[in-house]
Amino acid sequence: MKGPSVGPASEVIREGELEKRSDSLFQLWKKKQVVLSKESLSLFSPEGGGSGKARAKELRFGSIQKVDCVERTGKYVYFTIVTTDRKEIDFRCPGESCWNASITMALIDFQNKRAIQDFKSRQEAVEQAAAGSRDRAADERPEEIQEGWRRDD
Repeated sequence: MKGPSVGPASEVIREGELEKRSDSLFQLWKKKQVVLSKESLSLFSPEGGGSGKARAKELRFGSIQKVDCVERTGKYVYFTIVTTDRKEIDFRCPGESCWNASITMALIDFQNKRAIQDFKSRQEAVEQAAAGSRDRAADERPEEIQEGWRRDD
């Protein structure tokens, strides 16, 4: 059976099932079909009985701070995804499924790539600023100094 999928631009790492603790008063565990990609974790829950339509909630890695509170019991692994706005979303999965590790590794990969992009952007900005300073300094030199430098080259 083919499960739900995410957009074509996002490479799927893993698909399967997790249980999410509801936000309701009774905090029941609800089964969710999940798709882990390089950019996000998408949660699907069938709506409308057998209509086959699924409603998705996407947790983009840019809005996830960390995977936290990993606890193992005899049957399940419990873990919490903490968002950048400090919201906590509780999950559980069978102990042998290692969903918490898969999500953590994908999140670390995303954060590392983002850090490299940020570093490269800062480097380019510094280099452009330095080049601009050199250009302005050359424009501000007196004509005879600029002429002298040209003759020495």
